[in-house]
Amino acid sequence: MIKKLFTTLTTVTALTFTALPAQADGLKDLETFLREVGSAQAGFTQVVTSPVRNGETVARRKTSSGRFEFLRPNRFRFEYTKPFEQTIVADGQTLWLYDVDLNQVTARKQQEVLGSTPAALIAAGTDLRALSEVFELKAAPAAEGLEWLEARPRNKDGQLQSVRVGFRAGQLAALEIADSLGQRSVLTFNQWQDNAPMKAERFRFQPPVGADVIRP
Repeated sequence: MIKKLFTTLTTVTALTFTALPAQADGLKDLETFLREVGSAQAGFTQVVTSPVRNGETVARRKTSSGRFEFLRPNRFRFEYTKPFEQTIVADGQTLWLYDVDLNQVTARKQQEVLGSTPAALIAAGTDLRALSEVFELKAAPAAEGLEWLEARPRNKDGQLQSVRVGFRAGQLAALEIADSLGQRSVLTFNQWQDNAPMKAERFRFQPPVGADVIRP
């Protein structure tokens, strides 16, 4: 389940290309996103592509979809609805992962799990300077009608290799995540709503009655 979280959080998006230098636009829009978007909600589709194994000719792909919400600082919620139900909730202190089919909940201290992850780009603080202490940030070439920002963790010991964050007209549109095992995860967002009204209570999680709760 933690690997599932890492793949997911593999938390960013695309910007409409303009005639301004890409680097200036990418950093400016990320800074604006961090400063001005305090909450949001959207639908998402996630496609995970795994490396080709020995004896295989085609890479394995897995597609899932659901809803995403966040509230600064450090609160977010992923609700997977297809093909299987799973909920991931960060309440600011604890990261909860609930697998409906297994009726199992895993709870971890949030600060131990989410340091240099895509979630930090989306839902952590509001300061670009602080984010730059965790990630190396640079603009990437515009592609597919999007303008991309690349983030690489300064701590090279983790599984995360890079995150490509794209913005379209100032809105988060896509996340591309690559890990050290060669796995690639792409999240695309739809029906994005900036500064959606929501309260911290939305990100509280209560394990269902009868569920196994694991605290590693």
